[in-house]
Amino acid sequence: MRRNLGLVVAVLVQVSVTAPLLAHHGFETEYDRAKAVKLTGVVTQVSWTFPHMRVYVDVTDDKGVVTNWNLEMGTPNDYQRLGWRKNALLAGEKVVFEAFGGIVVESRGQLRTITKVGETKPLFSGEAPGSPGAAQ
Repeated sequence: MRRNLGLVVAVLVQVSVTAPLLAHHGFETEYDRAKAVKLTGVVTQVSWTFPHMRVYVDVTDDKGVVTNWNLEMGTPNDYQRLGWRKNALLAGEKVVFEAFGGIVVESRGQLRTITKVGETKPLFSGEAPGSPGAAQ
């Protein structure tokens, strides 16, 4: 009986540890390299959540229709190591961003660069996995 209980506990521990790793998505499952966009908008929220930070930006098209873009980034720890702080990008700031649009939801993107309007240096510059110059 004790042996069976030990085996059950070992299996449960293994499943609980590996399941999150297997659940993580790849770039190609959510984003399309052919849907590269460069847009200007106003930040509505910066979400410092694990496993991915997100920046939400309202973009107004030429007809006046506002679309809220949900832009995925890496982990908060990565950006803190790069010097980002929670006040680096705030709601209400106007930005220009480049991203790859989503496969299913086009306004859900993988952020490539984001620059505050009026500044020349990007606040963030990254590449999608597998693209030229991207870290492997």
